[in-house]
Amino acid sequence: MSRRFSSQRPIRLSDTDARGRLRLDAVARYLQDVASDDWEDAGFGESESVWVVRRTELSVTRPFRTDLAVELETWCSGVAGSAAARRYSLRGDAGGAIEAESTWIHLDMSLRPRRLDERFLAVYGASANGRRASTRLTLAMDGHGDGHGCPWRLRVADIDRLGHVNNAAYWSPLEDAWAGRLDGRLRAVVEYRKPIDLGEDVELVTQGDLAWLAVAGEVRSAARLDPDGAAEAEQLA
Repeated sequence: MSRRFSSQRPIRLSDTDARGRLRLDAVARYLQDVASDDWEDAGFGESESVWVVRRTELSVTRPFRTDLAVELETWCSGVAGSAAARRYSLRGDAGGAIEAESTWIHLDMSLRPRRLDERFLAVYGASANGRRASTRLTLAMDGHGDGHGCPWRLRVADIDRLGHVNNAAYWSPLEDAWAGRLDGRLRAVVEYRKPIDLGEDVELVTQGDLAWLAVAGEVRSAARLDPDGAAEAEQLA
């Protein structure tokens, strides 16, 4: 039987901008939380392994504006040796709709890649339906040297228990970089190339629809905005 996991949550004041729009960093937190809830509900313990996100794509088909609650549904959409893809559908009580997909790398407790075992495949393999999870990064690493750069100050609150900037926090500077461009339909992608740690001097570089977070000239993450490029549920890659 194909496994799908659903949950509901209220949309808090701290999740929205001044116009009431559900922010991208809040959406990223929702995705992380519902994935963790699904993992726990399936009977897997947090002490068994670690998942780190490699790539996340959001497709906002109907913006969340006056929604007060969201229903989330998630399922495994692809598997590889030590990676899995996860799809998400978000539906607001006032019509908001977002489709998303993330690629996650499976690590052991020493943070080394750990192959997916038969137990994982028994639970999640059916929903993947033979689809392979790709860990390939597609966004340009070069070009950031020609963009406009400004410091992005890390906060202690950005760091998770692995000691790195949490994946959802990478979306916060994009709210600044793309301010005024996030109110309608859109597609946004973030690729995580290397962890960022507290104490590092981070630069946010923007060039048109592209953005990078870099440390000492080294790209740690890359992002792209495609305004009005949202994909419907069945079209999301």
